[in-house]
Amino acid sequence: LAKHPEIKALMKPDYNLIWVVVLMVLAQLTAFYLVKDLDWKWVIFWAYVFGSCISHSMTLAIHEISHNSAFGNSKAMWNRWFGIFANLPLGLPYSISFKRYHMDHHRYLGGDGIDVDIPTNFEGWFFCTRFRKFIWIVLQPFFYAIRPLCINPKPITRLEIINLLAQFSFDIVIYYLWGVKSTFYMLAGSVLGLGLHPISGHFIAEHYMFLKGHETYSYYGPLNLLTFNVGYHNEHHDFPNIPGKSLPLVKKIAAEYYDNLPQYNSWIKVLYDFVMDDTISPYSRMKRQLKGEVKQD
Repeated sequence: LAKHPEIKALMKPDYNLIWVVVLMVLAQLTAFYLVKDLDWKWVIFWAYVFGSCISHSMTLAIHEISHNSAFGNSKAMWNRWFGIFANLPLGLPYSISFKRYHMDHHRYLGGDGIDVDIPTNFEGWFFCTRFRKFIWIVLQPFFYAIRPLCINPKPITRLEIINLLAQFSFDIVIYYLWGVKSTFYMLAGSVLGLGLHPISGHFIAEHYMFLKGHETYSYYGPLNLLTFNVGYHNEHHDFPNIPGKSLPLVKKIAAEYYDNLPQYNSWIKVLYDFVMDDTISPYSRMKRQLKGEVKQD
């Protein structure tokens, strides 16, 4: 910032995010209606080909909203309510809990017992062969859901209860209006999109140490168009209050800080390399023993 103070001008809300999220919710509602009378094979096909992309993209919209990128820091609660709305087409309550844990990830990256992005000792011990690592990738949504309860359980909050009630009410309405196929499409899209899917390469690309000494990596490939530029991950951790839309500008302005860092151009290759490289496993993360006072959401 001392060298490039113009970056401060990028620290403002991205109001376009609001309209993008609304359109994504409407797109999924349309899809729920269209699949209700299809054969099961086509429900599964469209859940993976289309629903999974929208669902995973929506989780990254929720990531943006967790950083108050939709309405700004001065309207934090507006962002929380909007996150609950964006959560609806995913089928499972996620937004409020994600925000609480994700702030810990930024404050205490790799913090043992705090950062639930770090796999458990069981994951590192068991998913150590090529086949098991492949299964681990398939099951990633389940591990991301269960891991916080094992590593850093937190008391449930009022907003999380509201998130849960709103979500299950929405699910019941979808089932009542359009039946089991639409409900299955909604839930399957979320599970498939966060598991064995090209976009899911970002889970591993972001912080797994393929090169010793480098714990955060950026990806500059085309899938950033579907993921609110989450691939610009070094840039995001340097400036978490800059919306994803503006992260390419950060890289352009401060190119001397980012261009020479290790980077990826393919999340699919990241997934392949993770499975096939016998030196990489869920253990391949930087873990820190935190000292001093720890403040959590």
